[in-house]
This record gives sequence, C-alpha cells and structure tokens, in this order.
Amino acid sequence: MRIAVTSQNFKTITGHAGKSRRFLIYDLESASEPVEVERLDLPKELSLHEYHGADHPLYQRQLDAILSGGAGQRFFDRMAQQGIKVITTSETDIAAALSAIANGQELPPAAPHEH
Repeated sequence: MRIAVTSQNFKTITGHAGKSRRFLIYDLESASEPVEVERLDLPKELSLHEYHGADHPLYQRQLDAILSGGAGQRFFDRMAQQGIKVITTSETDIAAALSAIANGQELPPAAPHEH
C-alpha cells in the first residue's frame, strides 16, 4: 500500500489536506516497517486547494491513500475520483498511525473540518 502523509513540517501528520504542500510518501507492508520513498515539497499553486488539473503530482504517485489530520468533503470526493482513499486522524505521530493502519487498527478520529 502506498500512502501520502500530509506533513507541513516533514515530522508529524498535519491537517487541512487540501492546503497541504508537503507530503511524505510511504510504502506500507503489514509485516514490515513503513518505508519512506519520497518527499514532495510543492509550490503554493500546486496545493490541491489551488490546483484542479488531472495531472497533479500526487496523482502520478500511484497512491492508495492519503493520511491527514483533516480534510473537507470536497477533498474526499476529489480523491475518490482518483481512486485514493482519505484517512483522517487526530494522531500526529506518523509511525504510530502507519503502524495502526498496517495492523488494521482504528485511528483516533480527526477533529471536525471547518473552513
């Protein structure tokens, strides 16, 4: 499973997926540790909130999911059109969240998303 994590500081899971410009991309196998395979540091105009083209860099990464501290319904809908599942959580520790996902455990829910 390939997962992009919204992380504005490249250390923790951060929220508002649509405005995020920094992503850590992991390959996740249930029997092993997550492996970071790429970092994206996109310009503001390539945040998904700003960019609406079908050729967004995230779409080219063969993602199965995006993990974020929060996202709005339009973000969920846009990702679903690309076949990408959105997972939101209040967990900020990347390793803990990816471990929970790999082991089929529930993550603590994210706070309600507001604009």
